[in-house]
Amino acid sequence: MHNHEEVLSQSLQIGLGVFYLLVVLMNLAFAYPYYRQKNFKMAGIWAAVAGVFLLHAILYFLPAGSHLILPEVIRNGVDYAMNAVSYFIISVLAFVLLLRFRKQLTEPVTAWSILNVVLLFAGWAMTSPNFAAIITKPDNVPITMLIFSVGFFTWLGLRKAVINDERMARGEPPMEKLGDDKVLVWPDLVYTELIAMIVVTFGLVVWAVFLKAPLEPPASPARIPNPSKAPWYFLGLQEMLVYFDPWMAGVVLPTFIIVGLVAMPYIDFNQKGNGYFTFNQRVFALSTWMFGFVVLWVVLIVLGTFLRGPNWNFFGPFEEWDPHKTVPLNNVNLSDYFWLLWLGYGMEGMNWFVRELPGIILVLAYFIVLPPLLAKTVMRKFFIKMGFMRFFILVTLLQFMASLPIKMVLRWTINLKYIVFIPEAFFNI
Repeated sequence: MHNHEEVLSQSLQIGLGVFYLLVVLMNLAFAYPYYRQKNFKMAGIWAAVAGVFLLHAILYFLPAGSHLILPEVIRNGVDYAMNAVSYFIISVLAFVLLLRFRKQLTEPVTAWSILNVVLLFAGWAMTSPNFAAIITKPDNVPITMLIFSVGFFTWLGLRKAVINDERMARGEPPMEKLGDDKVLVWPDLVYTELIAMIVVTFGLVVWAVFLKAPLEPPASPARIPNPSKAPWYFLGLQEMLVYFDPWMAGVVLPTFIIVGLVAMPYIDFNQKGNGYFTFNQRVFALSTWMFGFVVLWVVLIVLGTFLRGPNWNFFGPFEEWDPHKTVPLNNVNLSDYFWLLWLGYGMEGMNWFVRELPGIILVLAYFIVLPPLLAKTVMRKFFIKMGFMRFFILVTLLQFMASLPIKMVLRWTINLKYIVFIPEAFFNI
C-alpha cells in the first residue's frame, strides 16, 4: 500500500479525504434503517464498512497519507491485462451476468456492496497521477457522472422489474397498479418543475464556478490536438470509425439508430409491460434495447473518453498517454484472405468485382438469406405474430446493430479490416 517513490499532492490528499468522508456518511445512512429495525447485525456490518472508509479519510488528512498510493505492480498488471478486446469482453460478460442474476444482483445489500467496492477501488485509483489527470479533466467529469447515473437507473429499473415479476407470479398486481398516481398539472406538476428548474440552475452555477470550461484556442492547422475527440455524446460514433468507413459509421449506422427508435412502437407486438416495470414479460425487447444502449453506446463512450489516447491508441487506465506510442497494425481484407492466403492466387490486374466477389456474396447472404432463415427457425414465433413487413424491419435493425460487434470481433481475432474493399468506387464495408 506504500510507494515511497511517488508523493500525492496536498490538494489530491484533501480531495480523497473528503471523498472517503462522503462514503462514510453514505454507509452510515444505509446502516441507520437497520438500526431502527433493531437489526443490529446488519447495522454493525455497515458501520464497520463506514469505519474502513473513515480510516482512509483520516490517513489522507494526515501528512503520512501522501505516500498511500496504489502499488505500481497492481497498476502495471491492470494496464497489461486491459485492452480493447478484454474491455469489451468484460463489459459484455458483466451485462449478461446482470440480466441472468438480476434478482440476486439487484438486492439492495448486494448492489450496495458492489458500489462500495467500486468506490474503494476508485479512491485508490485516483492516487495514480495518470488516472487522476484523465478523470479530473473538466470535460471528462460528466462522463464519470454518466457511469454512476446509468448504473443507478439500470439498477432501479431492474429492481422494480424483479419486484413486479415476483408479485405477478403470485397473482398480485404490479406496484404501479396499486394506487392512483394521477396528479393535477396545477399545482403539483408546475411546482415540481419549478423546484427542479431551481435545483438544476443552482447546480449549473456551482459547476461553472468550480470547473473550468474546456475551451481550446481557435482552430489552426499548425496546432492539431492529439487526440482529437468528438463531443462525448459522439464518442461512440468515433469509436465505430475504427471498424467502419465514415459513410457507414457516421451516416448509415446513426440513421438506422434514429429509424429504429422511431419504428420501435410500430413493430412491437407485445402488449404486456405497458405502464409498469417488468422483465419477464418483455425479455427480448429489454435485453436488445439494453445491449444496444449500455454495451454498444455507453461502454463505447467510456472507452473513447478514458481509454483512447494520442493517435487513438488504446491506453490502460493507469498508463501514461505517450504520443510516441506505436502499435503495429497488420489489418487485411477478406479478399486478401480468400485469394492470397486460401487459394494462393495473385490479385494483380484482377477485376474489382471478381476480387471482391467473396465479400459481396457474404454481405448479401447476411442481409438477404439470414432473415428468412431466422423466420423459419429461432425467430419463427416472432414471424408468426409480427407478420412479414414488421418482422423483416425488426431483423434488419438487429442486423445493423449486430454488425458492430461482429466487425469488432473480426478485427480483433483475424485482423480483418474490410469485408468488401472497393477503393475504385470509394466503397468499403
